[in-house]
Amino acid sequence: MPGLLGRKIGMTSVFSADGKNVPCTVIEAGPCVVTQIKTVEKDGYEAVQLGFQDMKEKHVTKPLMGHFSKAGVTPKRHLAEFREFDSELNLGDTVTVELFNDAAFVDVIGTSKGKGFQGVVKRHGFGGVGETTHGQHNRARKPGSIGACSYPAKVFKGMRMGGQLGGDRVTTQNLRVLKVIPEHNLLLIKGSVPGYKGSIVLIEK
Repeated sequence: MPGLLGRKIGMTSVFSADGKNVPCTVIEAGPCVVTQIKTVEKDGYEAVQLGFQDMKEKHVTKPLMGHFSKAGVTPKRHLAEFREFDSELNLGDTVTVELFNDAAFVDVIGTSKGKGFQGVVKRHGFGGVGETTHGQHNRARKPGSIGACSYPAKVFKGMRMGGQLGGDRVTTQNLRVLKVIPEHNLLLIKGSVPGYKGSIVLIEK
């Protein structure tokens, strides 16, 4: 799907036409520059590679520097591929937030906040044991039994247990576009999107 790279600014709220206070996320979407055009003949599929946010040449590896020089653009910090653009794009073209002028809904892809090692109550929504009776003083948030002891004498794969939570690639679908502000490259989307303030997200039509 066609889309843009962007940076999550944070959350705010706006008033709708009927006077309701609507929570929304502000995203700096683009401008992105076309750094590569992929074709079926050469790459096996059609796609457009976009670059977002400038970076200093001294921080760019030589292979990547050659990649950007071939496209005739300045080095970019973030790259991503998108498909099925309506218009024909060439190397060096700029794609702005105006891409979403006619979009009512978008999908946003980001990396969720990492929360470290968490127990089963927070990670999987276990309810705990409820009443702390019979001398139970430190078992309220334990998972309980994780398998049989005689047969099979093992714990099955996929058993929900404590572990690393967050830091995953998350796609939030069908978020309503509230407003496009092209003069500041801003996109206002209803609700929340994955990631922390300043994180890079992909916005797709």
